[in-house]
Amino acid sequence: MLIKIYPENPNPKAIEQAVDVLKKGGIIIYPTDTVYGLGCDITNQKAIERICKIRGIKPEKANFSFICSDLRHISDFVKPIDTTVFRLLKKALPGPFTFIFNANNNVPKLLSSNKKTVGIRVPDNSIAREIVKVLGNPILSTSIKDDDELIEYSTDPELIHEKYEDLVDLVIDGGYGDNEASTVVDCTNGDFEIIREGKGILENYL
Repeated sequence: MLIKIYPENPNPKAIEQAVDVLKKGGIIIYPTDTVYGLGCDITNQKAIERICKIRGIKPEKANFSFICSDLRHISDFVKPIDTTVFRLLKKALPGPFTFIFNANNNVPKLLSSNKKTVGIRVPDNSIAREIVKVLGNPILSTSIKDDDELIEYSTDPELIHEKYEDLVDLVIDGGYGDNEASTVVDCTNGDFEIIREGKGILENYL
């Protein structure tokens, strides 16, 4: 199923539709401020396993991130973070970054793995944030990759729908996506180490 949602003014009924799919253990493809994401409710083990199957990875090996609607959600999943890091987060988020933190005990339970770290995203996209807000907890997320060697990420929601319609329950058309992923920043040592340069420019916030 493909539904259109406008990022400037997300239709509450359409957001409810996406949330309903997630609550029933479904998988959605949705827009972010970078590339389109493949996501499910982080509390649904079967849905997490389905995403792993689609991506061809084992849950314990997966580097998923959690999409949060704001900074309040973050403390539920990460060990306490210091003031400097928190200040940077307040400046940089919502934005095209994935921040990696030391995970607290809630994360291994969710992913049935021994993961010590977790990636957190608060995208600058009202559709993604609104879905998380209405759902009441974060979405487990991974980027939609393309098999094309020239284009790493699919940007056209209609083509994404054609490719994934038999694998997922809902594709949200929020307009063309970006083909540049988020900048990944490791904060596990209290410092900021860029693991992957992407759309976000960290220096602008330091």
